[in-house]
Amino acid sequence: MTEQSASDSSTGESVTGAQSLIKSLEHAGVKDIFGIPGGAILPAYDPLYDSKIRHILVRHEQGAGHAAQGYAVATGGVGVCMATSGPGATNLVTPLADAHMDSVPMVAVTGQVGAASIGTDAFQEADIRGITMPITKHNFLVTNPADIPRVVAEAFYLARSGRPGPVLVDVAKSALQAQTSFEWPTEISLSGYRPVTRPHSKQIREATRLILESRRPVLYVGGGTIRSRAHKELRQLAELTGIPVVTTLMARGAFPDSHPQHLGMPGMHGTVAAVAGLQKSDLIISLGARFDDRVTGALDSFAPGAKVIHADIDPAEIGKNRAVDVPIVGDCREVIADLVAALTAEQEQGNTGDYEGWVKFVAGVKMRYPLGYDTPPDGTLAPQYVLERLSHISGPESIYVAGVGQHQMWATHFIQYENPNTWINSGGLGTMGFAVPAAMGAKVGRPEATVWAVDGDGCFQMTNQELATCTIEGIPIKVAVINNESLGMVRQWQTLFYEGRYSNTDLQSKRIPDFVKLADAYGAVGLSCESPADVDETIKKAMEVDDVPVVVDFRVHRDAMVWPMVPAGTSNDDINYARGLAPEFEEDDL
Repeated sequence: MTEQSASDSSTGESVTGAQSLIKSLEHAGVKDIFGIPGGAILPAYDPLYDSKIRHILVRHEQGAGHAAQGYAVATGGVGVCMATSGPGATNLVTPLADAHMDSVPMVAVTGQVGAASIGTDAFQEADIRGITMPITKHNFLVTNPADIPRVVAEAFYLARSGRPGPVLVDVAKSALQAQTSFEWPTEISLSGYRPVTRPHSKQIREATRLILESRRPVLYVGGGTIRSRAHKELRQLAELTGIPVVTTLMARGAFPDSHPQHLGMPGMHGTVAAVAGLQKSDLIISLGARFDDRVTGALDSFAPGAKVIHADIDPAEIGKNRAVDVPIVGDCREVIADLVAALTAEQEQGNTGDYEGWVKFVAGVKMRYPLGYDTPPDGTLAPQYVLERLSHISGPESIYVAGVGQHQMWATHFIQYENPNTWINSGGLGTMGFAVPAAMGAKVGRPEATVWAVDGDGCFQMTNQELATCTIEGIPIKVAVINNESLGMVRQWQTLFYEGRYSNTDLQSKRIPDFVKLADAYGAVGLSCESPADVDETIKKAMEVDDVPVVVDFRVHRDAMVWPMVPAGTSNDDINYARGLAPEFEEDDL
């Protein structure tokens, strides 16, 4: 969607502020915008009418924000959304917070009431800059039309540089209507903002020493490796050393699932091998991860015997949750490349790590406690089976976008990820309703790819209005609704911790609404499947449709649960492999 073109020179031509805004977006390389017009932003929509930028008219501003996120992750560029003042802008708060938590590069442009009316509680006025200050990387309020090109250029630079994130540009209507001259800046200079990308050589040497001295190291890989496009370097490092790899929810696809060194995803619903690998390690090499609570469980019992090398482009993350032995500030791609160079030089001198016993131990755990699930005794459809077959039929080149809940965890485990940027989900914020609009954005950014939204029946009912956008705009996403009639993850907790008292989690979604009829009403193809024997044929039918969206209502067993599971707030040592079953490790195995 966006790559700033610094080579474009300024023109100095006389334009309105609105024309300057659209010209600035064009100069920033914007090809697509997701948005909805309204009073304060309306002046910008007139020059947009003549622009080569494609504007995609969404049905809700939240959909515009999530679509911009999906676009950004799928393409590796910056996503762009646009809304008017007041409720239009506040409807972007959730996607902005989501992008902030997951380090997604995004620019949101909002209209604001005229400069003279700011602070008067004018119609549709909201202090969106103040509201979003904690959930954006930076934000701007523009009241002088001459500032528009500079601010737009800075916004895109900030969004994609350093630790990526969302930036808000709020433009007063008076600035959009005023006359100004357009001059695109040829260089950007932000005082005090100099993100460090190249790691310090001393820290690389110290990290190399710890890696060679350790006997039970683990590569703990986070979403920063995806954002820095470090997957090739990561594989080099893993294969050079033989060290086992775990990939967080945000890093799925950074390292191939099929690779023998891969232990899977760690954390609350992580694989037993990944959790055991971290807990029993003597060295954690953290690459673009932030030691969040869903990975660590109770912090005081997390990996108690491990030293920590923590590499991150954001110095604020290092040591925030876990004490660090070797801090490395830098871009993951450059950090990993330097580690590969340093370890290669050591190997040439005959210095290698001794991890043979450790590798044998974690491989044994992986074999002994594989991911699995119970087939429902009544012959109904297992959700895990649906996703296994979807993965097999659609393949690892497809893009899978998940909402939040049980279906998200099943999708991260039972779909096989071999490539980066093929798994998109709401990680840190956990936003229900993310999947459909984010899949729409991913499909706009990668029209050649097959894009599946894997959604729950609860999530789907929050943002499915964007199917109208997809049909009208020719964005043929595919939606697999894992329909268990419930707010499934909440129901699972009620089963395990609240004695089966199912308070307000029954959605009755196999009755109301009829998802097949709903899809038809939106001009999409609707399919339904409730028998294991029909899963393959149904998925293949969906794959054959390539001109309109497809919605498949997979009516799955209601009481399927996500396993493994670490109860919230407890130690990772308390992991349950399945209901009532805890894995056992022999210390002698180490």
